[in-house]
Amino acid sequence: MSERSEQLSESERISAGAPPVIDLNADLAEGFGRWQLTDDEALLSVVTSANVACGFHAGDPATMRRVCELAAERGVVIGAQVSYRDLAGFGRRAMDVPPDELAAEITYQIGALEVFARAAGARVGYVKPHGALYNRCVHDEEQARAVVAGIQAAGGGLPVLGLPGSRLHEAAADAQLPVIGEAFADRAYTPEGTLVPRREPDAVIHDPDEVVKRALGMARDHAVTARDGRRVAVSARSLCLHGDTPGAADLARRVRSELTAAGVRIRSFV
Repeated sequence: MSERSEQLSESERISAGAPPVIDLNADLAEGFGRWQLTDDEALLSVVTSANVACGFHAGDPATMRRVCELAAERGVVIGAQVSYRDLAGFGRRAMDVPPDELAAEITYQIGALEVFARAAGARVGYVKPHGALYNRCVHDEEQARAVVAGIQAAGGGLPVLGLPGSRLHEAAADAQLPVIGEAFADRAYTPEGTLVPRREPDAVIHDPDEVVKRALGMARDHAVTARDGRRVAVSARSLCLHGDTPGAADLARRVRSELTAAGVRIRSFV
């Protein structure tokens, strides 16, 4: 592929007929002490970006260090997966955190991960909120701006991975931080292009064939079928493969294999 093709924006790529390019990300280091949730080593052989838990919803220092070392060895980009301080609820409970406090907690989490990334010979390459914070920042401008303020305080102009059209992306763009659109093959979508809340029925898609089908549609056609049957446009450079579901590593391998067979290039956005 020519240098010009590598530099095309996503819209230019589509109009020029260039092969689609997608990043594969997964949530990793989601354990604590003796409790382990994700198969980090297996998933790091599939994904191109690793969302590393930074200790607030999951992840302890030893786990963070180990995942950073494995990611660096395999050339996987390390991302800080920041969260509300909610170990008991795995970061999925709604919380009201004052903006100044939230910004400081975001900076703290990124800084902690950066130490381990540097020790492994790498750097933190981007930031992605987790769980309730991710969903809150889709609509809540105040919380979104607090997250961005925390990222700015950590320094480096880190890209922000999140839902296209979210308040988080608006706040990041206003702060001149790069924004990266993300899609979820195993989550149900509303007609508005947002994720169906996990508390609602069928919010998570468990059928592997359906997950693969949706991944292909998102990468090649930039669309997904919402829960009411309507087709919804999806503008995403990265596809999330959840690591906390049964058989996650096998499903991730299948998704990557099917995408590659369909002519989709797998490549990090960093």
